[in-house]
Amino acid sequence: MTTYRDAGVDIDAGDEFVDRIKPLVRSTFRPEVLTDLGGFGGLFGFQAGKYKDPVLVSGTDGVGTKLKIAFMMDTHDTVGIDLVAMCVNDIAVSGAEPLFFLDYFATGKLSVAKAQAVVAGIAEGCRQAGCALVGGETAEMPSFYPDGEYDLAGFAVGAVDRSKIIDGRHIVPGDALVGVASSGLHSNGYSLARRVLFEQAKLTVTSRLSELDESVGEVLLTPTRIYAKQILALVEQFPIRGIAHITGGGITENLPRVFPNGVRARIMRTAWSVPPIFHIMSGLGQVDRDEMYRVFNMGIGLILVVPSHSVNGVQAHLQTLGERAWHIGEIISSHGDEPGVEYVD
Repeated sequence: MTTYRDAGVDIDAGDEFVDRIKPLVRSTFRPEVLTDLGGFGGLFGFQAGKYKDPVLVSGTDGVGTKLKIAFMMDTHDTVGIDLVAMCVNDIAVSGAEPLFFLDYFATGKLSVAKAQAVVAGIAEGCRQAGCALVGGETAEMPSFYPDGEYDLAGFAVGAVDRSKIIDGRHIVPGDALVGVASSGLHSNGYSLARRVLFEQAKLTVTSRLSELDESVGEVLLTPTRIYAKQILALVEQFPIRGIAHITGGGITENLPRVFPNGVRARIMRTAWSVPPIFHIMSGLGQVDRDEMYRVFNMGIGLILVVPSHSVNGVQAHLQTLGERAWHIGEIISSHGDEPGVEYVD
C-alpha cells in the first residue's frame, strides 16, 4: 500500500508543526483577531470606528537569497523577522498601521524544528510591528527544493485614514531628508554580497575580519530593522511629507519613488558613517561606488522627507525611540533630465 509519506509528504509532521507554533502565533494576537490557528481563513474584526475614512494598505515580499546565509549557518530564527520587516515597512511608509500578517513557508521535506524556528522569527517580527499573525500556509513539495532548503513569502495589511496618507505629494524644494540607520544589509543585495564575499574573496560564514565585531555570517544574517511603530509615533507629532523604505535599488532607486514632479534629492554622503561591511564588499569585489548605492542601503534603512524646521525635532524624537538618524540631504528643484538623486561628498 502506497501512502502520501512514501511520496515524500508527512501529514503527521505537518500536524505536529501546527501544534508547536500555536503558542507563537497566539502571542501576536490583537483584540481584533477572531479565529485561532487552523481554520481556512484568518478573521480580523476591523475597527472601522477607529478611523474616519479608512484606507487599507497591503504589501507582499520575501526574504530573497539572504535565506542562503541562513542555510549556510543553520540558523533559522531570524529570517522570519526579515520577512515581516520587508512587508510591514513597505506599508508603514504610507502612514499605515500594520494590522495583520500571513506567511507562506515552502520546503521539500518538512523539518518541524527548523520550520518552528522560522515561525518564531515571524512571530517576533509581528510583535515588533504590532500586527497579528492570523494565518499562513505550509507547503511540503518533495523534489521541488534542495534538501534542507525552503522559501518564504509574506503578506501584510494595514490601515490609514485617507487624510493622513503619506504619498509625497506635498514635498517641495527646501525640504530636508532625515536618514534612519539600518541594521545592516537588511534583505537586499545578497546575490552580489555572496558573489563578492564567498565566491571571489573565498570567505566563509565563520570568517573573522578585523573591521567586524562578528563573523561574516553573523553580520550578514542580522535581521532587517522594523520601523512601523517608530513611523506611527513620528506622524503623530511632526509633518512627515514622504517616507522611502530603502530596499533593493538602494537610495538611488527608492528615494525618487516618493517624489512628485519637479523635485529631486541632493544627498551628502559624508553625513553618516557607512557600516564597515559595505566598505569591505566594495573593496573585495571592486564594486563601483555608484553601484553600491544602487544595490545596498549603505547604512540607511529609511529616509524621511520633512520641512527643514522639523529636522532637529524629528532627529531627537527618533533618538528617544532608540533610532540613530542624520540630516543627510535636501530636496531641490528638478527640470526633468537630471537624476532623481544627486550625491555630493
